[in-house]
Amino acid sequence: MYDVLECMPTIPGAIGAFRREVLLAVGGVPSDTLAEDTDLTMQVLRAGWRVVYEEAAIAWTEAPSSLRQLWRQRYRWCYGTMQAMWKHRHALREPGAGGKLGRRGLPYLTVFQIVLPLAAPAVDVFAVYGLLFLPWSTLVLAWLGLLLLQALTAAYALRLDRERFGPLWALPLQQLVYRQVMYLVVVQSAVTAVIGNRLRWQRMVRTGEAAALVGAAPPGHPR
Repeated sequence: MYDVLECMPTIPGAIGAFRREVLLAVGGVPSDTLAEDTDLTMQVLRAGWRVVYEEAAIAWTEAPSSLRQLWRQRYRWCYGTMQAMWKHRHALREPGAGGKLGRRGLPYLTVFQIVLPLAAPAVDVFAVYGLLFLPWSTLVLAWLGLLLLQALTAAYALRLDRERFGPLWALPLQQLVYRQVMYLVVVQSAVTAVIGNRLRWQRMVRTGEAAALVGAAPPGHPR
């Protein structure tokens, strides 16, 4: 979607490629935000370069191995994204590629990564209200309908990336745990930004699992 709209906000650090001349032109990787890949990508766009999506690219990257590590990683990413959005807010008034980022990418990030997560607790409040005062059959049907819609979109995404459908079984758990963790992270990041505190680098503890997977991959498997 970002590629089609020409407003790609992030070249992920784990699976991104930059031309050397581009990095030199924009002054290298920035160090004043905690989401340096997002900050750098926005700077590249504002400098007039095009950022595209390569669907055939494959990378092995290590995921957080505990809830605490997940929280610290997402907290840094969320806060760093807010920093990058604020830093590049003037793209709203720019022409060309920078303007596409400012008038397409930044509003999308604002709505889906900040506004909606901050409003998400209201959903849980209404859910508790429904459990107390509404017929359970209505709630179950609504929840199953939402879950089915999410499962279909997730399955389509997995199909596009030629991934197996096995992870779909965890989708109900996402509604009960992961979603709450994510909106609490956004709340904490927003409060940190509003009161003006500086967040230090939230380093993730490496376990070496990704390297072990690559080493165990069969011959001819993409690495």
